[in-house]
Amino acid sequence: MNYPQVYRIRQKFDRTVVQDIPGTVQAELKKLSLEGRVKPGQRIALTAGSRGVANIAVILKAAVAYLKSLGAKPFIFPAMGSHGGATAEGQKDLLAHYNVTEAFTGAPVLSSMEVVEISKTEDGVPVFIDKNASQADWIIVANRIKPHTKFKAPIESGLMKIMAIGMGKQKGAEYYHKAAIQYTFPKIIVDAGREVLKKAPVLCGLAMVENGYDETAKIVVLKPEELETKERELLETAKQMMPRLPFNDIDLLIVDEMGKDISGTGIDPNVTGRNRDLIGVFPHPTDVKRLFVRDLTPNSNGNATGIGLADLTTKRLVDKINYQATYMNCITGISLEKAAVPMHFENDQQAIKVALGSIGLTPPEKSKIVRIKNTLQVDETEVSEVYGEELEKRADLEILEGPQPLRFDKDGNLLPLLVHGGPRKGDL
Repeated sequence: MNYPQVYRIRQKFDRTVVQDIPGTVQAELKKLSLEGRVKPGQRIALTAGSRGVANIAVILKAAVAYLKSLGAKPFIFPAMGSHGGATAEGQKDLLAHYNVTEAFTGAPVLSSMEVVEISKTEDGVPVFIDKNASQADWIIVANRIKPHTKFKAPIESGLMKIMAIGMGKQKGAEYYHKAAIQYTFPKIIVDAGREVLKKAPVLCGLAMVENGYDETAKIVVLKPEELETKERELLETAKQMMPRLPFNDIDLLIVDEMGKDISGTGIDPNVTGRNRDLIGVFPHPTDVKRLFVRDLTPNSNGNATGIGLADLTTKRLVDKINYQATYMNCITGISLEKAAVPMHFENDQQAIKVALGSIGLTPPEKSKIVRIKNTLQVDETEVSEVYGEELEKRADLEILEGPQPLRFDKDGNLLPLLVHGGPRKGDL
């Protein structure tokens, strides 16, 4: 089969970035004059989610240091629903992959799947929170604000969601996902989050927004009473900054890696345009005929939630799947379709041949291919030569190399997609 020649290109996104992460966290916390509310010896619980949030360990460490300066006794607890295989050990291990440990942050990580019911929503839906957090004097809700992978609404993935689904652990997450089929996800998240704000000792929210380069672009500390309103504003900022593919009309999208540290759905539908869910799908400008996912990230710990959105994959990815973790995640999220394993091949060449043979009458060498590392890192990509004319017209796209052939190793697998920019802040 003749493959198209490809260009290596760089996209230009808004690169607003927080230069001093610890300093910004502490400055934001100081704005609230917490010394008037936090008493020496009080225990303060900080949430830690399962997503690959840029600089999360550094952010939590800075918050811990500030709380200790007030004489408080902070601790961190996993707020990730059913992730980590829905076990206390699994969730603690997952946080350790992000360096969220007592050794680094200075605060113990108390992991438990036990929850307590603190309230009910107006629809009678019970509201659960982590038992350790319920026994703390205060709770700081920390999370990244970003578009959700299942639905579109004024409040999507962020502080309200982590209070509802994250802090509710496996029991709460499972119940809320079932209730969402009847009441809708946006309503469940907002209603449950509001009850947590009413009934739990929430000290403040610690919100992060990331730019299109997977870097921390904004850190804001919010008072409980302004948390919902400000989250709506921060979501709009996150939508403007989020990464996107360079083109919308794509015959074959090749994704080098997927994983829970990349997106809750492994491959972010907000980037690929691929979304499939029992509660419905949301419109997206990107039209991908075939989606090929090559591998699973090590930090996903075998959780391949979202693989069901792909058309093709490799045997090496399938061999890494932890079915218990994947199934638990998808069952809890009422997303059975996202655990479906697509046809898989021994190497990339075989998968690409099948993909390009199934896009219609377009000759393979004229096909529109876009290749990305993952759905968090789309600034440097490979694209087919057929996009050449459009490349010349776009000020936001820079040609780095090419056109040149797709490069395979002796085993028929694509050579690594090189990134010029070096390590990212989120990788440090």
